[in-house]
Amino acid sequence: MTEHSATTEHDHPLRRTHHGRILAGVTSGIAEHLDVDVTVVRMAAVAFTLLGGAGIPLYLAAWLLIPDEGADGSIAAELLHRYAVA
Repeated sequence: MTEHSATTEHDHPLRRTHHGRILAGVTSGIAEHLDVDVTVVRMAAVAFTLLGGAGIPLYLAAWLLIPDEGADGSIAAELLHRYAVA
C-alpha cells in the first residue's frame, strides 16, 4: 500500500516582493505565496480598510513581520535584535 501525502509547502516563501510592489510589497508577496492574482489580495485589503478600518493596521503589521525579498529577517526581528537587552 502506498502512502499519499499532500504537501502544504508553497513554492514561494512568504516574502515582500520587489516586483509588482506599490508600497511595501506586502500584497504582491502574499499573492505570490498563495498563488493568486495580486488584485484579489489588494481588493481584500481595501475591503478590510473600508469595512471597519482593519486593513491599515493589518498592512502595517505585515510590513513589519514579513521579510523583504533577499533579507534574512523581518523589520520587526531586526528591531528586536538591535534593541534587545542582553
